[in-house]
Amino acid sequence: MLDDTLKSQLGAYLERVTLPIEIVASLGEDDNSVEMRDLLQTIQSLRSDKITVAYDGTDARKPSFALKRAGTDTSLRFAGLPLGHEFTSLVLALLWSGGHPPKVEQDVIDQIKGLDGDFNFEVYMSLTCHNCPDVVQALSLMAILNPKVKTTVIEGGAFQNEINDREIMAVPSVYLNGTLFGNGRMLVEEIVAKLDTGAADKDAAKLSAKDAFDVLIVGGGPAGAAAAVYAARKGIRVGVAAERFGGQVNDTMAIENYISVQETDGPKFAAALEAQTRSYGVDIMNLQRADKIVPAADAGGLTEVVLANGGTLKAKTVILSTGARWRNVNVPGEQEYKNKGVAYCPHCDGPLFKGKDVAVIGGGNSGIEAAIDLAGVVKYVTVIEFADQLKADAVLVKKLNSLPNVTVHTNAQTTEIIGADGKVNGLKYKDRATGVEHHVVLDGVFVQIGLVPNTEFLKGVVDLSKFGEIVVDAKGHTNVPGVFAAGDCTTVPYKQIVIAAGAGATAALSAFDHLIRH
Repeated sequence: MLDDTLKSQLGAYLERVTLPIEIVASLGEDDNSVEMRDLLQTIQSLRSDKITVAYDGTDARKPSFALKRAGTDTSLRFAGLPLGHEFTSLVLALLWSGGHPPKVEQDVIDQIKGLDGDFNFEVYMSLTCHNCPDVVQALSLMAILNPKVKTTVIEGGAFQNEINDREIMAVPSVYLNGTLFGNGRMLVEEIVAKLDTGAADKDAAKLSAKDAFDVLIVGGGPAGAAAAVYAARKGIRVGVAAERFGGQVNDTMAIENYISVQETDGPKFAAALEAQTRSYGVDIMNLQRADKIVPAADAGGLTEVVLANGGTLKAKTVILSTGARWRNVNVPGEQEYKNKGVAYCPHCDGPLFKGKDVAVIGGGNSGIEAAIDLAGVVKYVTVIEFADQLKADAVLVKKLNSLPNVTVHTNAQTTEIIGADGKVNGLKYKDRATGVEHHVVLDGVFVQIGLVPNTEFLKGVVDLSKFGEIVVDAKGHTNVPGVFAAGDCTTVPYKQIVIAAGAGATAALSAFDHLIRH
């Protein structure tokens, strides 16, 4: 099941296991069960002195296996094969169960251990979902650290009946005690904060008590990370307040145009950004959304950044790198059927529509890439493009036109996403040339129509363009002294990772220049 390279890597990781692990498998007669047995036998063979495997489990989900540290009362189960993007989750679960410490702040570990209640989590994932591992790893760690937390990780492809019964149309989907807890990417800190009701107030107080930063960066994407590294190398006090470190990069699959990095994927790139930023001693405050900016009264004063949880950070200079988010199509039905047929990530949610008909709204690069990707999974793809021709690169359009299960409608305006019984069953669009409205019967709609900057909270504080972008000059200055900006939230053209990183470096050097002059 695992090739020699993966076996070698896994064997090296398992050398770090210091405490005995018990695995109990519940298997059937199907092919997945055969593959799971093979996987577990391989794991045991690589560290038989610390890992024991039994095959007499009686769990109703087959194939599945329970994993725990010997002598403990923890409950972590993998239902279906944890391969693909989830192979790392399996490795980490083995390491943590075997005594290897997690790379999580001690405050978070203490919070997890202190949770009191009955927490039975079920997380549905797909092996192609790059957002799922964060959720799987968070809930696995919680189950390992606290016996009151029970976690079952379910591979949707192996348990399609559950996917259908629960009408799951987006992953990751998390259920707590049988009730939907959340959809989409969540970090362990977010999950714990939802369970620990007093966490937000404590976090706000801790943030407000911090000393003023020389440079405070709001946003942790490529622009924010580059700004943090360049500023920290000057030997000054630097902080990053990020809603999600890595930003949009976390939602990007293939990255093949970042100079010197021949090929990587978004989550790996985001992790590398964070690791390098931390290596410079930058104070990273993750899961923090800025709600308000109060500029300094004079050039040498302090700017305040008010956070959504009520905390306040102070800094001599501020760099805004809040990035952008997927643009909504803003038609009836979009919000109503979000995660019930309306999706924004074809890599994550595409496998859930296997054998079904879907639409892609958008004819730019992201839309056509999504259509090509989906065409290999679903039954049929309908592309809806507002303009009179596709805007994607010619090579992508050529590839799309070669596919037998794709239809393209240009000069078409989406007017409504329709559904019944809580899920999508169709889409309406208007031919802009004739005014005739058409109805397409389908099961899913993927929205891919570009980005909108995350700058709403800055209105009236810094100058914004008509598109909501922060107006900056060549050095990243805004109209407010001591406040700089970089990346996709600004007027800098061409929203690319490499351009955002360069703009972040520029803004950091400008901020340092401001500091030494004031």
